[in-house]
Amino acid sequence: MVKQSKKYFKIGLLVCSLFVLGACSSTSDSDSDMEGATDENASSSDNSGSNARSNAGSNSGQLSQEEIRAQNALRQTVFYFDFDIAEFKADDRDTLTFHARDLASNPNKRIRLEGHADERGTREYNLALGERRANGVLNYLIVNGASRSQIEVVSYGEESPSQSGQSEQAYSRNRRVEVVGR
Repeated sequence: MVKQSKKYFKIGLLVCSLFVLGACSSTSDSDSDMEGATDENASSSDNSGSNARSNAGSNSGQLSQEEIRAQNALRQTVFYFDFDIAEFKADDRDTLTFHARDLASNPNKRIRLEGHADERGTREYNLALGERRANGVLNYLIVNGASRSQIEVVSYGEESPSQSGQSEQAYSRNRRVEVVGR
């Protein structure tokens, strides 16, 4: 139920963003028509295509839909896992793809993937599970453009819980991989 609510919220947010961007682009198109651009200016803007629009949007402080999605994705730095599973959730693929693209376009950027587990299981098992989780994220980032030299992997196992307690909610918050900038 919560996953469905999040999904509908994301879809609603996307639709609102598209509506706002559509309204902004139609306004800026009509504004440029009203200014009476010369044939030379019109032909140069036609040749530069979408780059001119994105540069104009950047200059006016407006971001494209893709830039907004990328910024929102890069804000998500914690990825949660199911019990005793080392594979990240399918819902996280798009977000991790944005992280990989960000690393690929910023070769000097470095991150650390910190793997965690809940307190169930032995210390050694949880360290290994945290490492498998972090390595799963690492492999996905590399396949999608990041360089191995940009990423460090560390496992804390059960040693650094996000939430204390022995409830399923606490356990689910502790089964995670965190992306930390270095």
